[in-house]
Formats: sequence, C-alpha cells, structure tokens
Amino acid sequence: MGDNKLPRQIFDGFINSVISVVDGPVTWFRERVVTPNRESYPWYHQKFRRVPTIDECYTDDRICFYEANEQFKRDKDVENEILTILRVRLEDCTVFNGPDAGVKCKDIFENYKKAETNWFCKYGDLGRHGTVKDAYMKQKHRMVWERRHGPVGSGMRETPAAAEE
Repeated sequence: MGDNKLPRQIFDGFINSVISVVDGPVTWFRERVVTPNRESYPWYHQKFRRVPTIDECYTDDRICFYEANEQFKRDKDVENEILTILRVRLEDCTVFNGPDAGVKCKDIFENYKKAETNWFCKYGDLGRHGTVKDAYMKQKHRMVWERRHGPVGSGMRETPAAAEE
C-alpha cells in the first residue's frame, strides 16, 4: 500500500512545475509592472469628471445634452441616497429615543426636512422621466417667479400695477 504514494508525488511535482512555468511569468509581470504603476483607490469613491451643464451646451450639440442629462441622473441618484440615509437616521433616532424623540432628534429632523425641501425644489414635479432640460426650465421659471413675486412660500407681494388701482 505504501508504493502508491511515489507515483502520486511524481505526478504532483510534474503538475506543480507546469503551473509554475505558465503562472510564474504572469505573476512576475503583475507584481513588478502592473501593480506599482496603477493608481489605487477604493471603487466606491470613484470620482466622475464633471461635464458641462445644460446651460453651457450649444443648442445643436446633442452629445453635450446627453452628457448633461447623464450627469443630472447621477446627481439625482446621489441625492436620493443622501435623502435615504438621512431618513434612516431619523427613523433610528425616533425608534431609539421613543417619547423623547421630539427633543433629542430635533437637529436630525431639521436636517432631513431641509434636505427634503432642497430635493423637491430641484427634482420635485419632474416625474420619473424628468430630464436635465426640464429641471433647467423649472429653475428658470422659479427664478422669474421670485423676481416678480418674492421668494416662493412667502406669499405674493403686490405688483406696481395692482398698487396704483
């Protein structure tokens, strides 16, 4: 029974030598050339190049419109996740503190409401398929409204024509 170990050791030695002949140069190249010359950063902190916004695009530049729209979608996804994180923090604080949540979670609640308001100012009423052009028009209309009537939510101020009558 002990004689069967010798052929197995010879076979294992042969396989290991074949593997080292094939894998050795690849491993050497990766350790000596590829890894030292590679920028290392965590994949979850990848930074995308900012593209021109929609107001910087020419009217006939479809590629610029597409890039601006993709940037808008990425920004919306990031802000959705920020809002989700703030909401979870508020829920956790509320559950943890129970009846005292109104006092102890006040700053978290205010941060969440402020972020929610800002999100709605930018993305609200656009719908699921809102584009960067729709958001830009919404921003433009809001600025015109504020110029004529004051900040949104402060009530309409009297126009000069209405005051004369």
